[in-house]
Parts: sequence; structure tokens; C-alpha cells
Amino acid sequence: MSSQGDGAAEPGPETVGPSSSSETDATSGDIITVTIGATVPTGFEHTAAEEIKEKIGVDARISKDRGRIYFPVTTDKLFQVHLLRSVDNLFVVVEEYDHYQFKESKEETLMELQQLASKLPWANALEVWKLNSTLKKKKGHRKGGNGAKVKPNSEASDAIVADTEHQELPQAVSAAEGQTKVECTPDMETCTQDSEEAAPGAKLIKFRVTCNRAGDKHSFSSNEAARDFGGAVQEFFQWKADMTKFDIEVLLNIHNEEVVIGIALTEESLHRRNISHFGPTTLRSTLCYGMLRLCKPQASDIILDPMCGTGAIPLEGAIEFNSSFYIAGDNNDMAVNRTVNNICHIQKRRADKGSVSGLPIDTVRWDLCSLPIRTSSVDIIITDMPFGKRMGSKKKNWDLYPSCLREMARVCRPGTGKAVLLTQDKKCFAKAISRMGGLWRKLHTVWVNVGGLHAGVYLLKRTGAVFGQTPEDVHESRGRANAQGDEKDHKELS
Repeated sequence: MSSQGDGAAEPGPETVGPSSSSETDATSGDIITVTIGATVPTGFEHTAAEEIKEKIGVDARISKDRGRIYFPVTTDKLFQVHLLRSVDNLFVVVEEYDHYQFKESKEETLMELQQLASKLPWANALEVWKLNSTLKKKKGHRKGGNGAKVKPNSEASDAIVADTEHQELPQAVSAAEGQTKVECTPDMETCTQDSEEAAPGAKLIKFRVTCNRAGDKHSFSSNEAARDFGGAVQEFFQWKADMTKFDIEVLLNIHNEEVVIGIALTEESLHRRNISHFGPTTLRSTLCYGMLRLCKPQASDIILDPMCGTGAIPLEGAIEFNSSFYIAGDNNDMAVNRTVNNICHIQKRRADKGSVSGLPIDTVRWDLCSLPIRTSSVDIIITDMPFGKRMGSKKKNWDLYPSCLREMARVCRPGTGKAVLLTQDKKCFAKAISRMGGLWRKLHTVWVNVGGLHAGVYLLKRTGAVFGQTPEDVHESRGRANAQGDEKDHKELS
């Protein structure tokens, strides 16, 4: 994956100015142009950039830190940003530095971060935060403990900035491949009144600082960076700190020499938008959207998810690509019930808003390897296959993958049909594809991070080969028939 500015940092003065991409100073009357940052499913950065170009009409820049993109937007289009389907979390950029030159000693670096807080151009970002607060409904205070999520190849720590004291929570450390990513959250309380009402004599605004750090050449920990930077922000604004409730979340993102300071615009990730009944392996809606865009659904397409789980993929499709029809199925009763409940939840929510509540989706309980569907009647198959971790096992996958790929080939239209399949069991999947006798052809692979696992999203094309007439397929069918015959003989003898 390519991204802008991937080259090595060039030597420069110790204090480096902000990158030229910052547009937070451009104003036209009451309309402000700012840079919005967004976290997206790792591997689908280009998909998110395409959606932003289509829906907002601006070019997005992919960060060196995978899973983040940046794009300019005017405040009159801020509401459109929240309608994007491919982004998890949003923030407005206060300032960004492409090649920030950190001091050699930890003490000097931390002192420089403290001094940086009072030099940043906060005004436009805070105006956008105010506007954003009026656009979204109050969803209540955030629950404590959500600030620091431990990711693979990362260490996570929380730091609380409270008045004049600095408290530190225990750190969970997990380093791999020479990189360390840390999330630190000096957390703060939420004040019930709007920020514009905050004035002398009014309640103080509460805030927290979250630090995300990646790179192994820093002399400081993310806990220390968040603690000292958060303390300086508190002193500069005279805001108050609290662990669980806050008005403003200040973000300090450090990726090697790239430093971005921002203010969060989302209280919880947008990927939770569709699901009310979660299962053990529920996919994020943003990842589902990326998978759906890969197969480019067309009007009147029949789209099948034969292992639907909680229905995350067909639900996202029925909402965003609603000119197609979706069939969601699973062999597990609980999974089918969760899917039905999630569909009912969305329909009720739409009805409450006065929208048409119906969705082009149906749910079935079935056997994946013997689908009750006509041969060559499905346009697109899209599903999350068992990884063999939380669901199933690696051993079972060696039998399951060939059987389900063959059944998918049977129901999929030859020559035009497509499949988008997500799996982490790459070796088993590659072997299963090779046994299909040319029924499937692999077009593209997107590597993604799913719950800390390195997985692949495979785009397959159904070839024109007739099902049941390829050498491997015939051999497999005979093998099945022989096995069934042997089993019948054995029963008769016993």
C-alpha cells in the first residue's frame, strides 16, 4: 500500500513548522475550512478515500500510520462527514507535523511537548467541536474504561491528569516487530452545559488527552507524553480533568516523526451503527462496507451471505446498497435469531424516524454445504469465513473450506458471479481454491487487521466453467459417492 510522504525524514532544524497540508486557517465568513482525520479499517484506506471523493468531493490523504486518512472539509459540510460508511472515528486536526524533530533526552522532549500546548492554533478546531456538538444528539456520558484498548503489537497505558497531580494506571505491554503503539488517556469529566456557555463563573469544561504512539525511536513513553502534554493543556485552558466523563477529548497521535494533534468528533466508533445483538465474531460495519464496495453491487443483484453470524454484512448492504436483494443464512439457530433481531432493530429505528422501515433482506437457517438455492442464481457471495480461532477449528476448516467453496460455485452465476471472502486461515483457503478445478479465479486481495489477526479479503471471480464437469469436481463427487457407498455397506454388514 502506498501513502504520501513515505520517504525517510530529512534532517532539519530542531523545531519544525507544521505541514503545508493544514488548512485550519482558511476562513470565509462563518465557514471555516479544517482538516478532518479519520480512523478506518486497516487495509481499506483507499476505499475510504474513494468514498470521501464520491460523497464530499475532496481528495483524502492516506497517513503513513496505517488505518488513518486526512481530508479538508468546510464546516457547512460537517454533517456529511458523519454519514460516511467507511470511517470508524473522526477528529478535527489542530496541527500536524510531518517531520517533528524530537529532542534526544526525555526531559527536553517532554518539556517541548508542554510548551507546544500553548503555541497551537486551537481556535478553529474548538469552533468545529462546538458545531459538531450541536449536530449530534447527546448520547450521555461515556463509560469508563473504554479509553485505552490494547491492540496487537502495542502497549497501552492510561494517565490521569487531575488538577496538580499526575496519576498513572498500570500499563499492558505487548511489543512485536520492533514497533510499539500506545494509547494513553488522561481522562476527564463531562460538563452538562454547552461549551459556548463556559465563561468565568460557569462550570469548567472537562477534557481528556489520548495519546497513540507508534515507533521505537522515542525516548519517552506514551504515558509520559500524555501526562505532560495533558497537564500543559489543562494549565493553558484552565479546564478540569476527570477519568470517565468529559466534554473534549484531545488526541496526541505520534507515528515515528509524524505528530498530529486533534480533537475527537465521535463519542463512540461509527462501526457500531447497525448491530444491537452482538455475537462472538461480529464484524465491524465499516469493514463490511469495505468488503461490499469491493464487489460493486448493482441494481437487482442477488447477494448471499451463507455464514451471516449476526447479519453485519447483509445489513450494511441493505442499508447502503439497497437496490440489491440480500439473503442471510447460517446453520446456527442463535446466529439466525441475532440477525433477525438486528434487522428488526434497524427497521424500528427507521420507522421511528419516519423513514420507510422495510429492508431488502431475508434470513434463513440452512446447511452451508447444501444450500436450498437454485444453481447459477446468485450474483454475489460475500461472507466472513471461520478463522478456526473463536469459531470452528483449523482442522475442521480443511474439510469445510473446499465443501463451501464448491457449493458457492454451484449457486453463483458462471462468468459474471463474484465472491468476497474474509479469512485468516490463508493456507487452508489457498489449498481449497486450488482444488476447485478452475471454478474460481482470484482477482484481488486486501490485507486487513481483524481483532489483532492478519486476515485477507479475497475477491474471486466465478469462471465460465460448468459446475460438476471439472476434473477435480468430478473426482471429488466420485469420492463422496464412494464414501457414502462404503458407509452404506458397513451399516448393512453390521
